[in-house]
Amino acid sequence: MITIAIANQKGGVGKTTTAINIATAMAATGWRTLLIDLDPQGNASTGMGIGSGSRTASSYDVLVDDLPIQDAIVPSSIPGLDIVPATVDLSGAEVELVSVEERTSRLSRALENHQGHDICFVDCPPSLGLLTLNALCAADTLLVPLQCEFFALEGLSQLLQTVERVQQAFNPNLGIVGVALTMFDRRNRLTDQVADDVRECLGDLVFETVIPRNVRLSEAPSHGLPALVYDHSCPGSRAYIGLARELIGRLPRERKAA
Repeated sequence: MITIAIANQKGGVGKTTTAINIATAMAATGWRTLLIDLDPQGNASTGMGIGSGSRTASSYDVLVDDLPIQDAIVPSSIPGLDIVPATVDLSGAEVELVSVEERTSRLSRALENHQGHDICFVDCPPSLGLLTLNALCAADTLLVPLQCEFFALEGLSQLLQTVERVQQAFNPNLGIVGVALTMFDRRNRLTDQVADDVRECLGDLVFETVIPRNVRLSEAPSHGLPALVYDHSCPGSRAYIGLARELIGRLPRERKAA
């Protein structure tokens, strides 16, 4: 199974929207997909239509109580897409894990021998704390959603430094599969300028596909549906389908789904 962390310590850059929709797109193309919600806000769970009553086991139980991950998986309404939901308990996990041995590798251990999925996406919280660190230690690679605004560039450099530290201390095999430009607005000249700066700095690491600002992407979670199901023909949905195609092209050939 390929594990991809979707992370950026800056909030509001489209991490959860990206996690939900790219996981849906991968499932639609035949990949058996697992989405792990590691954000205490639980927005990925809500956005996939998993109500609080259905979250009898969660990523908190996996990290803190060593619950086998198979016991926390909930099937979604999307064929081929399962989810490990999050609950508000996760907000206390960072404190509870401080005194635990190997606290950065809890998720890695949980996923070690997991069977039944081809690819796993981990939706990280907007911070660089223990939850995100667990995701980075468990991941093969990192996908970074980056909002097209000036402050996002500053956050990116901090994230890249953290990735370097994780590579040195915990997970030498961690890579970055790509940076996805989100909330792209062609009417705003600053958006183009930021996009150009990011491409100049990171080159081919930046996906060609950009995710536009799109009201349907914002509406979909309130219906408990990914945008690809809520309105598959809207510009946002089409962009995520294109991003999934690009992602598949960057994954190791020998580990791709049949």
